Amino acid sequence: MALDSYVGLGRSGLKVSPFCLGAMNFGEDGGFGCSVEESEKILQTYLDLGGNFVDTANFYTNGHSEAILGDFLAARPGRRDRLVLATKFFGNLHLGDPNGGGAGRKAIVGQLEDSLRRLRTDYVDLYWLHNHDRSTPVEETLRTLDDLVTAGKIRYVGFSDTPAWFTAKAHTAALLRGWTPVTALQMEYSLLERTIEGELIPLAQDAGMGLLPWSPLKNGFLSGKYRKGRPAPADALRSAVVGQPGEAEFTVIETLAAVAEEVGASPAAVALAWVQNRPGVTSTLIGPRTLGHLEADVAALEIHLTPDQTARLDEVSAPALAFPHDLNHRVGTMLKYAGATVDGVPSAVYPPLLASSARY
Repeated sequence: MALDSYVGLGRSGLKVSPFCLGAMNFGEDGGFGCSVEESEKILQTYLDLGGNFVDTANFYTNGHSEAILGDFLAARPGRRDRLVLATKFFGNLHLGDPNGGGAGRKAIVGQLEDSLRRLRTDYVDLYWLHNHDRSTPVEETLRTLDDLVTAGKIRYVGFSDTPAWFTAKAHTAALLRGWTPVTALQMEYSLLERTIEGELIPLAQDAGMGLLPWSPLKNGFLSGKYRKGRPAPADALRSAVVGQPGEAEFTVIETLAAVAEEVGASPAAVALAWVQNRPGVTSTLIGPRTLGHLEADVAALEIHLTPDQTARLDEVSAPALAFPHDLNHRVGTMLKYAGATVDGVPSAVYPPLLASSARY
């Protein structure tokens, strides 16, 4: 597989690269991003390798991320229309303004106009709701987004970091009203964060939504820099933000390192390969801060894990999922099939059925 082995984004006509270039680190305004020059090198190399999917947000590096992308594309006429460009709304860049962020009509329109100005474009291909706005009616958000699609300012709608119940409610409301539906979900997903397997991934698969995992290396914990018994990376600012792995996380990290050694690749590449090959995943977000990071990330597309290696990683990282997931999987099959074998899988029998042959 390569960056130009494009895949469909959910139930839409949009085709994207299997790795999406996240521009969260473009700009040094947050204290740990990369320079304009390095950002442009990363972007140019990604495009040269066949990548066509770039993701940012209105508040990344205080808007500088969008501006870097806009300046780069403006200097290369014709490139913008060959690119699937995504950004997000929700983050408030205006101190003290209660209407500067969130998902209300005034906020969405204002944020989009600012993003279009910084990106130096007339439209965004994919516009993400970046968080759950608990005080704005979902109908207001959806109608506003549909109006923007009609106006040609955005092409598709996505949700990021929203609860499953809210996402399902919004998607259903949009379908029933003939508004633009939710095309894709962007959620945290990695060997160290798998809880979206309980509700959000099944929702995406059932509704035909594309799924874009973010933080597939879990804040760098799966990069290979963290190993049990070794000094932590000497990045004081980053360590203060993300902390250090715990005992359970190191169990996963050490198993990942062992598999990486067998494969002959870096732990980071193996972690990315594992995520990209999970059921339901469309395109995985990578967020390189250097050109070397990008080249190392892209190498993950060439990795093929054996069933045994995948099973070991699956087992060691298996999450505890919220109720009623375990109950449904443990008891549901037993109650439904009563001992029958279906699709090659036998089922247990509810004990009272065996205790007595009487039926009423």
